[in-house]
Formats: sequence, C-alpha cells, structure tokens
Amino acid sequence: MTKVNTALSIGELKLANPVMVASGTFGFGEEYADLMDVNALGAVVTKGVSLEARRGNPPPRTIETPAGMLNSVGLENPGVEVFLRDKLPWLRKIKPAVIVNIFGSTIEEYGRLAQRLDGQEGIDALEVNISCPNVKQGGIAFGSDADLAYQVSAHVAKSCHLPVLVKCSPNVTDLVAIAKRVADAGVAGLTLINTLRGMAIDYRTGRPMLGNGIGGLSGPAIRPVAIRAVFEVCAAVDLPVVGCGGIVQWQDAVEFMRAGACAVQVGSATFRNPKTANGVLAGMTAFAAEQGLHSTQSLMVTAHAKSVPTGDRKEPGA
Repeated sequence: MTKVNTALSIGELKLANPVMVASGTFGFGEEYADLMDVNALGAVVTKGVSLEARRGNPPPRTIETPAGMLNSVGLENPGVEVFLRDKLPWLRKIKPAVIVNIFGSTIEEYGRLAQRLDGQEGIDALEVNISCPNVKQGGIAFGSDADLAYQVSAHVAKSCHLPVLVKCSPNVTDLVAIAKRVADAGVAGLTLINTLRGMAIDYRTGRPMLGNGIGGLSGPAIRPVAIRAVFEVCAAVDLPVVGCGGIVQWQDAVEFMRAGACAVQVGSATFRNPKTANGVLAGMTAFAAEQGLHSTQSLMVTAHAKSVPTGDRKEPGA
C-alpha cells in the first residue's frame, strides 16, 4: 500500500497531519488526555482565551437538536494570565502544534492578547474569533463587517510574530467578501466556519431552552453550510483554509478537502466520541493510500471550484 505523507504547512505553521480539534470542544487539551491519543493530532486549538476571566452565560448552556447541538457557554475562560500559568505548561509537553484561540470586545484587546502570547514557548499560532461583538461599534460582530474583520485581523497580525488564522462567522450576507478582506490583512489562513446562530423554545412553557436564549448551532446539521462556505471561499481567495463544521467521520473530512480545505477541525463530535479525531485521521490516511496518493494534501481539489457545479447546469430542453 502507498505510504502517505500527512505533513503540511499553513504559512509558517508546521503540522504533522491535517486533523485538528476545534476551539471550545476540547478544553485546553489536558481534559482529554486519558480519553484519546492527543499526540496523534495535527494541532490542538484551545478554547477561547480573553484578557480577563469570563464567567460565561447562565445555564442551561447546551441542548441537543436534530443532527446537532446548540451551545451558549459564553466563552467562559480563566483569562490569559491563568492560561499562561496553569494551562500552557501541559500544552508545552505534547507533540501537536498548539493554536490559541483568542477573542476580545475591542480591536485593542485583540492586539494586547496577541502581544502577550507572542514569544511564549509552546504556542505555535493564534486563531482569531471574529464572531464577538465590538463594544465600540454598538455591538456589531467583528466578523459581520468586512472592514471591521480586516481591521482586527490586521491588528493581530501586526501585533505578533505568530502565524494567524482567522475563524470566520457564517452569520453574514456575503462570507466571500469578508474572506477577501481578511486575506488582505497579512494572515496565514482562514478557519471556516464558526457556529450558526440558533434557538430552541420549550413548546410547553414558551420559554427559551438556553439560559441566554440564543446559541450557536453545531454538528452534522451545519456541514452542508460549511462545505459550501469552504468551496466558495477557496474559489475566491488564495489563502489556506481549514474546514470545520459537522465532521463526525473520515468521509466528512475528505469532503472538506475535496472542497479545497488543506486541513480540518473536529468539533462537537468529540463530545459524543472523544476518539473521533483519531478515527478521522486514520480513515482519511487509509483512503489516500487506497487511492495511490502519496500525501493527504493530494485529497484537496480546488480547480473545480471555478467551474459550474453539475447541479446548476441546465440540460438541453430543461
């Protein structure tokens, strides 16, 4: 069977393989150390870190939905100083790349976070969550406006020497336009997508089922949206894309790579089966070998993104 090279680079970020775990679904990594092989991953993306500690949203914080789940954790985290003191020492010991997800409520906060994390041993890259509200702009999410998305991405990139990935929100009218602006900000790549805004109401009481009312939808239900986003952005932007959203098995990961992603993140599936990411890597590597491919990067298909999908073509007489 063909020997498959799984290594890849996203800018200056070197990965042993293209399978990561998504922010917010894997804690700071140590929580899963006894449940799966963390060292087999390409990268661990930490839960979101902010300058100051956040308590998060009131419970209930998660509910199951058809083919997915809603969460309203509220980006609870201990703050950057506690992260550096208590969480980073363990992360320094693992083999995968460590990508720290960051967020803030102002552009300046993002920059200060990037500066604080820059140069810290054991941190290989940053992932910027731009789905957060900008308090100086009346609460509009950074990722909802192309200019704001560019400004925060550029500011983070200029504030550190680390490779920077920007995690884009699907809750926008024109994701491609936003991705194009972010690509001009000097970042290493994009992560597509973050959760979709959703809500569930108890039919008996008429009350929202999440303590915060509205939450983020993840799981298999959003995968078609994520695939479409990766497909369209890869056709328009010359920047590495990490696909994320609804991966539960290796075939899902290969689908993202066929759409143009160079790597993938496994998210909420980890809650049901902590070993999901390990299985995804094993399956996609075996598939590449069966196809006679010498690298998992050969699974990427980007040229077709510039052609008209078969489903959109009109047959004669149609």
